[in-house]
Amino acid sequence: MDNWQADNHTALIGALAQMRQILVDHADPQLLPDLPAVDPGPPMALPSTLEQLSNLFDLSQFEQLLLLLCAGVELDASFSVLCAAAQGDAQRNYPTFSLALAILPEAHWSALLPTAALRRWRLIELGSGNSLTTTPLRIDEWVLHYLVGVAQQDERLMNLVQPVVSNEDLVLSHWELSEQLVAAWSGDTAMAQLPILQLCGTEVTGKRAIAAVACHFCGLNLYSVAAYTLPSALNDLLQFRQLWEREALLMGHALLIDCDHIDPADTQKESAIAYLSETLNCPVMISSLDRRRPQQRPLLAFDVEPPEPQEQRHIWQAALGSQVQLNGQVDQLVAQFNLSAPIIQATCAKVQAEFQRQGDNSGEAEPAAPDADQLLASLWATCRGQARPRLDDLAQRIDCAADWDDLILPEAQRQVLRDMAAHVHQRAKVYESWGFGGKSRRGLGTSALFSGGSGTGKTMSSEVLAKTLKLDLYRIDLSAVISKYIGETEKNLRRVFDAAETGGVILLFDEADALFGKRTEVKDSHDRHANVEVSYLLQRMESYRGLSILTTNLKSSLDTAFMRRLRFVVQFPFPDASQRAEIWRRVFPQKTPTEGLKPEKLAQLNVAGGNIRNIAVNAAFLAAEANQPVRMEHLLTAAQTEYIKIERPLTDTEVRGWLS
Repeated sequence: MDNWQADNHTALIGALAQMRQILVDHADPQLLPDLPAVDPGPPMALPSTLEQLSNLFDLSQFEQLLLLLCAGVELDASFSVLCAAAQGDAQRNYPTFSLALAILPEAHWSALLPTAALRRWRLIELGSGNSLTTTPLRIDEWVLHYLVGVAQQDERLMNLVQPVVSNEDLVLSHWELSEQLVAAWSGDTAMAQLPILQLCGTEVTGKRAIAAVACHFCGLNLYSVAAYTLPSALNDLLQFRQLWEREALLMGHALLIDCDHIDPADTQKESAIAYLSETLNCPVMISSLDRRRPQQRPLLAFDVEPPEPQEQRHIWQAALGSQVQLNGQVDQLVAQFNLSAPIIQATCAKVQAEFQRQGDNSGEAEPAAPDADQLLASLWATCRGQARPRLDDLAQRIDCAADWDDLILPEAQRQVLRDMAAHVHQRAKVYESWGFGGKSRRGLGTSALFSGGSGTGKTMSSEVLAKTLKLDLYRIDLSAVISKYIGETEKNLRRVFDAAETGGVILLFDEADALFGKRTEVKDSHDRHANVEVSYLLQRMESYRGLSILTTNLKSSLDTAFMRRLRFVVQFPFPDASQRAEIWRRVFPQKTPTEGLKPEKLAQLNVAGGNIRNIAVNAAFLAAEANQPVRMEHLLTAAQTEYIKIERPLTDTEVRGWLS
């Protein structure tokens, strides 16, 4: 490389010497300075940067010499004096089109046009002046650096375009996909005519790594631009396109337009993406969550999925190291969490650093290594946090404190809940080890419908399942997800499921009645559209790796055809008197001071568990304000308040014997 730099420098000096001689031949002798002779040196074995630039942009001899004239002013102090001498005016010590047309061989007016190479590719810049031919000319700074042999990014692109480093440490499935990209760009097709390669899916880091490896094997350097940073003004967008095309052609670059975080409703950005992808005269890739529609330019779409389960196992074990043995418990992590290689590696590094820090703080000479259960628990907790940043903006995370002892339900319903937990916990063994997964993802999700009146335990049961399975629980209000605009409901649901896939969280869809209804008869387009929305939700529930739950107050309002696609249906009955008494016995925490409470009398209140908890909490506040333990009179006052809220009369039968 050093030899090439030296040879390129010598070649450039020789070319400048020839240009200087042309100026001397046309200079006013009275303004001509004394100039030392310059040795042009031997010709280069490889093309110089000037030759490469001339070939790529198809410059004529006149255009090449004009560019060299502008470069000489920056690189040789004598050029300014020579320009003044050649123009017979000491004040005009700069290149102009007029000077070039007068002294350079094979001059042609078409080189001055905005569409000609010098101005189209921004090789030279026009200063301020009264006329085109007398306006000062200056070589573009980036082009000057290129001619000198110093490769760097144009400063006008630095804040927009970033290099994507090629990392060949891909899993096998991603290697195979990168080979497909290489094949799509192989052949005799010119760079400008290559199809756009679109990488689709939520595997953002995987898409970038696959694209970078494919470009590496195509002999290209991959750079990315975030779609949300693209300029919206047409003139700014045109400048970006021209500058990038120039750099891409000279340096062998490909551009990845990152649309993963673009808002589809941002029409200005969408227009900028469409304009660039259609008009850029260089290799282009697009990274997006969903497939974009092709326009005039050919577009090939590739779906990028997270690493296969077996690949994730290898990544986990490699990241943990051969000294760490989890006794097969890695399968639990792989079955529950669908993580990319960088996230797995970062998770392992974080957990191992925590244990190392704890060991260093213990003061022991050789701290004991964490056992498999401790390590698994820490890895599990770290993995749970991976989906939270994406889901917290889309749904409400519920803190799960309830356990099986807090759940007052008939044994039949409790058994169904235990079966649901077993389906989630044993997913890997049944679907992968025992082969039930087959080749289709459909029907592999654990989906359930919880039906029953308000306060009968639907949400608490979800909390118990989440605590048992050590997973996060997120509640999504379906009435807020549904949109009157066609296609928007599916987009909202897709965002939720895509975000949840990483951590396999439990999804609780509240108010299913807002979306599900008896749609057997399609009377108009609204009914047909509602069927599409329901079908999409059920399809995603069937393929979702985790547990998804629908809740409804009215089971009868749901179409039986839809219910058949759900794996579990749990009917939450209204609690009878004995169950209500048991709820009252358990509703107060052990730390709460109580006195003279009568669970059998309290069970006379004909309300569900949710109302019982409300009454207990309100009574606790009344007792705390009076600086007394919770007594029956506090509960009576709280019950009266709760009945006013639910718009029901509190009968004498329900409170008979409370205060006696």
